[in-house]
Amino acid sequence: MRRGHPRSVILGTGSELPANVVTNAALEKLVDTSDEWITTRTGIKERRILEEGKGNADMAYRAAVRALKDAGLEAKELEAILVGTVTPDYPFPSCACVLEDMLGARKAFSFDVNAACSGFLNALTVADSFIRTGMIRNALVVGSDALSRLLNWKDRATCILFGDGAGAVVIGASHDGAHGILSARLRTDGSYVKTLYVPAGGSLKPATLESVRKNEHTITMNGKEVFKVAVRSMEEISREALDEAGVGIDEVSLVIPHQANLRIITARAHPPRGYRPAQRLRGRVCLGRRRHPLLGR
Repeated sequence: MRRGHPRSVILGTGSELPANVVTNAALEKLVDTSDEWITTRTGIKERRILEEGKGNADMAYRAAVRALKDAGLEAKELEAILVGTVTPDYPFPSCACVLEDMLGARKAFSFDVNAACSGFLNALTVADSFIRTGMIRNALVVGSDALSRLLNWKDRATCILFGDGAGAVVIGASHDGAHGILSARLRTDGSYVKTLYVPAGGSLKPATLESVRKNEHTITMNGKEVFKVAVRSMEEISREALDEAGVGIDEVSLVIPHQANLRIITARAHPPRGYRPAQRLRGRVCLGRRRHPLLGR
């Protein structure tokens, strides 16, 4: 465990879910699936969909306001804003920059962290590093995505999994040595780029009529491979974080995975004693078309 530096503590939390609820029964009308099939394989019962005319920053803003209120902090006191997202309102400026303006946080610097499902964890770790080095005293960290904007609603492999929502924390520096983030471990493996990705829309393959016709601006996933990699990687990186913190597995009372696929969670848990999965899971927020077929628009 690193010593001699301040630790980051969570001062306040906030979240936001769109009002539009899409149930498994609703998806039965779009693709060859059923509530039983989805629940058995994912544990997901519903997902939230951002209304048209709203952007990702709108969700991030509402979550951030609640986190600031919970922390007893005003936006003008913020020193940094980091947003983990792959669905910013614009290619640039960043969603964090848009959020900064919405909040009126004039003293903060801001930027996005593009790391898909683990975006919030990566953003939190970066903010923690800033606090540990004394560069900043506090930060707003938000994980927010409108993944419904990236979905092919005819693809059963992906449309059942993803949804929209935001979560936020305000973190600050603690010098008492007794509280705060104990350790953080990050890892990527670029060899799996095309296991879960959006093929078009970037500099390699800009938007064309052909790319839109082929649905290449929507999420493409090799589900079986993602499952295997996720289970293995989540266990390995969790053990590394525990070792760095000097904490034994038996000392852990709660595990909050970065995503909500029940099969991955249970496979990783094995399950240990006292394991109890959530009974109702919403679609995970990771990735998301302009017009949503379930909202009648």
